[in-house]
Amino acid sequence: MLAEEDARRLVLAEIEGVRGCIEYDLHILRVEALPYGWIFYWGAARDSRSGQRPRLGGNGPFLVDRENERLIRTAPNVPVARQVADYERRLRREAHARHTAAKPAAQQRGTATPATAPVRCRSSGASKRPD
Repeated sequence: MLAEEDARRLVLAEIEGVRGCIEYDLHILRVEALPYGWIFYWGAARDSRSGQRPRLGGNGPFLVDRENERLIRTAPNVPVARQVADYERRLRREAHARHTAAKPAAQQRGTATPATAPVRCRSSGASKRPD
């Protein structure tokens, strides 16, 4: 499981890869916490002469998942909220797939719960014969 500082180092390493192509000083500008990780917004530092922050193309935020240590570069032309919702759906699908795959394995090991065990029904008059 990642701590925020470890996630920050992952993002900075990714930003460092871009730094060779850009003449500006790049920084993490803002971090938003999520239940499963963080969103790191990044960009160029303010220009000391103009006081303006240069606009960069293609600098979509990074989504970092603390549980599985995924670093996902989001698309800059898609709203972040939509991408977060898509990722949350992905996490639910993965959890469902793990749960579904684990069920048959548990049943094969004989650890089926009474709720999943087959129910045997006796017919009411089949066992008694009139003499």
